[in-house]
Amino acid sequence: MPSARLEARGLANDRRYMLVDAKGRFLTQREHPRMALIDVSFAADGWRVEAPGRVPLDLPRTLTAGGDCAVRIWRDTVAARLAGEDVNMWFSEVLGFACGLVHMGAEQHRPVVNDAAEFDDEVSFADSAPVLLITTGSLAALNSRLEKPVTMARFRPNLVVDDEQGFAEDSWRRIAVGQAELDVAWPCSRCVLTTFDPATGERDAGGEPLETLKTFRRVGPRVMFGQNLIPRRCAEIRVGDPVSVL
Repeated sequence: MPSARLEARGLANDRRYMLVDAKGRFLTQREHPRMALIDVSFAADGWRVEAPGRVPLDLPRTLTAGGDCAVRIWRDTVAARLAGEDVNMWFSEVLGFACGLVHMGAEQHRPVVNDAAEFDDEVSFADSAPVLLITTGSLAALNSRLEKPVTMARFRPNLVVDDEQGFAEDSWRRIAVGQAELDVAWPCSRCVLTTFDPATGERDAGGEPLETLKTFRRVGPRVMFGQNLIPRRCAEIRVGDPVSVL
């Protein structure tokens, strides 16, 4: 995106929708790589959702219809609003099992659960943090060790910072992006999802790039790549904005 509004929960509109199973548990590409084939784009009044062989689905920016429900993300129980049956059926037919689409509105709250967080920090339906940052230098350092380079899309960051030094972000504590400010709160632990090609949903046979990351980015049982951020001053951010380490 050329620009986005940074809000307390992350980028405006980001991860405000989520798919859940029949018991209200969150669904991700870790277990359901076919989700990678669902494409979402801006439409006039909301979102256009597309999938191979399906009639496109139009969604509003904010879901108002449907009933309230409780959903699970890891250990968190979060209030949400369930979409109507026609929308849920569309996703169920795409994925091949019963699922539902839920939305997080302004009235629903989910705290950030981490020692680096302040008492009123909030997050959307993201794994754990409002924003994920990776530098181009870190991706280059990883690709220098891989036989087949990967793109930044494997790691799904919200913010990509041009920096020639590999893993410079590991030492940052607070940064400014244009007029916005964010705490660099804790490193991001990576999972099997990094081994799936986001364009096809197919998994790398050799488990890359995760297997290579294990050889030099392991901290205890976890493999770290990228940094989780918490907004401290919200503002519009744009591609090309200067980034300052505060």
